[in-house]
Amino acid sequence: MSGLFIKICGMTTPAAVDAALTCEVDAIGFVFATSVRCVTAARASELAAPARRRVPCVAVTRHPTRAQVDEILRDFKPDILQTDIDDIEALNLPRELAVLPVMRPGPKPACAIPRRVLFEGPVSGSGRTTDWDAAAELALRIEVILAGGLNAGNVAAAIRHVRPFGVDVSSGVEGEPGIKNTELIEKFVAAARMAALELKE
Repeated sequence: MSGLFIKICGMTTPAAVDAALTCEVDAIGFVFATSVRCVTAARASELAAPARRRVPCVAVTRHPTRAQVDEILRDFKPDILQTDIDDIEALNLPRELAVLPVMRPGPKPACAIPRRVLFEGPVSGSGRTTDWDAAAELALRIEVILAGGLNAGNVAAAIRHVRPFGVDVSSGVEGEPGIKNTELIEKFVAAARMAALELKE
């Protein structure tokens, strides 16, 4: 394996979960923010069942309320909570819960930057690429999981430019909005792993 961390985000169907597991990705995400991929905590729990103890299941949020977080923790029981870095301190999350902070292009956050972040575009799930130059600069110092507008056609170039710890894809592996395509997942994972292996040579 290439050693590259790969996350497929926005699971909405059992077929998508199965495809991600078949490709042996490193994490899968379930969206709880406003999106065509948004699922309830109960539905996410059902979809995640085959993945439990195989890959981390990530609850993807943006500016959630405390009540929303409580519902997600109670009904979905995520392995990781993903949310914007500036959200985290106010949420007072359980210490045992792993967190994946999201950073976006623009002013640096007021809080300390942790050792691993997801670097995303201004609007999650929009299919627009983020600032690869800013991501590359950040990747020199910490582990960056690159997201934002990635697909099988551009992920190799993104990996060569940014040299990230990992990559995250959602709309780039969909046949229609909110519905993952098995073949596109396979192509994305293969392209990402090949690019990462080439960098090692």
